Amino acid sequence: MTSKKIRVLVAKPGLDGHDRGARVVARALRDAGMEVIYTGLHQTPEQVAETALQEDVDVVGLSILSGTHMTLVPKIKRLLVDNSMKDVLLVVGGIIPEEDAMVLINEGYADQVFTPGDALEKICSYITGHFT
Repeated sequence: MTSKKIRVLVAKPGLDGHDRGARVVARALRDAGMEVIYTGLHQTPEQVAETALQEDVDVVGLSILSGTHMTLVPKIKRLLVDNSMKDVLLVVGGIIPEEDAMVLINEGYADQVFTPGDALEKICSYITGHFT
């Protein structure tokens, strides 16, 4: 790992009102030595991208349970690219069917998709491994 702490933005875009999983992941990332910024609920794609820019993050982690991942993830990715943040690692977690996850990854909208049941260690290792 680099000497600089990995900065991770954990965001809850859309109207999804459940954030327990996002808070659990945020705590695991913090416990793994990362610096974590959590946006809270009901963030617009524009708010997520602006926060990522202002906080100068290395990673954006989106938690989406509402089924709007095929709309929100591409929009957030486009906003990050438009803000010269194309190199920011974009990971997504939530209730996402495998076929949708493959589209998000293959189309370049997400670097990785995690689903319920994925171990916290797997998420932490994926992120830290990206920066070693």
